[in-house]
This record gives sequence, C-alpha cells and structure tokens, in this order.
Amino acid sequence: MTLPDRPAPHPSGAVPPVLPAGAIPRHVALVMDGNGRWAKARGLPRTEGHKRGEAALFDVVEGAIEIGVKYLSAYAFSTENWKRSPDEVRFLMGFNRDVIRRRRDAMHALGVRVRWAGRRPRLWRSVIHELEVAEQLTARNSVLTLTMCVNYGGRAEIADAAKAIAIQAAAGRIDPAKVDERMLARYLDEPDMPDVDLFLRSSGEQRTSNFLLWQSAYAELVFLDTLFPDFDRRELWRGIEIYASRHRRFGGAVPNPVDRAPGSGEAGGIASPGGIASPGGIASPGGIASPDDIASPDDIASPDDSGSSPVNRGAAG
Repeated sequence: MTLPDRPAPHPSGAVPPVLPAGAIPRHVALVMDGNGRWAKARGLPRTEGHKRGEAALFDVVEGAIEIGVKYLSAYAFSTENWKRSPDEVRFLMGFNRDVIRRRRDAMHALGVRVRWAGRRPRLWRSVIHELEVAEQLTARNSVLTLTMCVNYGGRAEIADAAKAIAIQAAAGRIDPAKVDERMLARYLDEPDMPDVDLFLRSSGEQRTSNFLLWQSAYAELVFLDTLFPDFDRRELWRGIEIYASRHRRFGGAVPNPVDRAPGSGEAGGIASPGGIASPGGIASPGGIASPDDIASPDDIASPDDSGSSPVNRGAAG
C-alpha cells in the first residue's frame, strides 16, 4: 500500500502550533472571501484575484493536514453568485472545472478525499464531470475530506431536504410524526459530514453568508482580516489557536460561584434569570445560559466578494 505524500513545507519555514489533540477542530468551514477586493487594490480584474485564490486554498489544505484537521469545507460558489455578471460567472465555471482537474492528482497523492455539495441545476456539465471524477479517484482516501461547495446555499440545502421528506411522507413511506432533526440530517447534501467546529472567514467580513447553516449551529466563528489571495496555512493555524482558546458549552453552563452573607447561609441578592442568586441584588442577565458560547467578531471565490471553485445530488435514502 502506498503511503500518502507529506505536505510540502511552507516557504517561510512555519510549522503548526503545538496544541492538545482535543483543541484541534475536527471540521473547519472556510469562506474564501476577498478575491475581488485584493484585485481591485492592485488595479487588476477580479479574475486575477480568483486565480490567486487557487494556490491559497491548496496551501490551506496542506496546513490542515499538518495540524490534524480531518474535514475542510470550502465555499467556492454560492447559489447567490449567479447574480454576478455573465462574464464573471462564465469565468468561474471554467475556472472551477480547471482547478479540480489540475489539483486532483496532487490531492489524491496527499490522501485527500474530495467531495462536493450543492445543487446540480445550472452548473456546467463539465464542472459536474470533473467533480465526479475527483470523487471517484479519491474515494478511498482518509487523511482529509475536502468538500467543495459549488452552487451551494445553506437555506437551499435545508429546503431541498424538507421537500424530499415531504415527498416521501405524501407517498406514505415516512410517518410525519417521526420527522426529527436526525431524519432531516440524512437528507442533506452530505449526510455523513460532521458538524462544523470552526467557521473561518477571510477578508474581515463578519457574516456566515448562508454557508453550512445546519452544520454550523454550534460552530465557533472566527473572522480574520486577511484577503483570501494572501491567505495561507498560517492564517488557518491562527484561526485554530483562537478556536482552541474558547470554552465550548453547547448550551450548558456551570453555576457561578456566589458570595454568602456572613452567618446567613443565604445569598444576598435576588434570584437571577439564570436561576442563581445574584450577590449584587440585581437580576443578572449573564445568568442566562447562552445558546452558543461566545459571540465572536468575518476564493477560490467568495460568496459575497467573488465566486469560485467546485452540487443537490438527490436526498439520502
């Protein structure tokens, strides 16, 4: 059995930070934003920013392997990117196709399993063909799963799953009373995709842009200012260090320590909304369990700035 190639070292000599295994996110969602702004700042056409994004993404893949990330999902072209100029859309379709063809052998050699998610309608047949070839070629790899999200939208994915379930229910094959979160997840584009741990966005924008909404319900959000053409594995590692510094509670909480009034055995305050007496005597909004943990401050193509590389392949059975 041939062992996968090792990632090429970064030209700077940088190495990944040393972190406990439990501090490494299993699944990183990447919004590759800033290609157009990078090109504009240099007096170049937007397409030049997209071209530079190809090398940036491949370097991030190598960095993910080095630090131990197992799943990386890249937002290459959103369902909203069709609103761009016909010339840019045509470029992005051809660019996606060519990038997948150019990079698939190198990905395969690294042990990367390539997957794709999104809607088929409107995508060029040649793009779909290259994606399917890459999937088949890399199907047995297990070092890293790279999901290229092309013609993808989080709302569209959930709506398509709900539609598929409704069709099954109308045909009498599903009891509507038994539809729950676990069943709906089986009808998403990639049912085996784990929940996102780290949601990482380049370019300084601070929004999720309809990316992996279902899977990112409890993701830690990290927004870095670097435009994607200047992004590389070092930015990925910086995002992971920020992620590792956070305390994820998934809606739970540990009771706050409460000062006791001398000799009373009782807290000196009024019960807070969180159910713990507030020693200050005023209800503490901080006593309520947060649904997430911490609110954090945001292409080949960006869903908001530039659209880029690699669809609904039908619901899961």
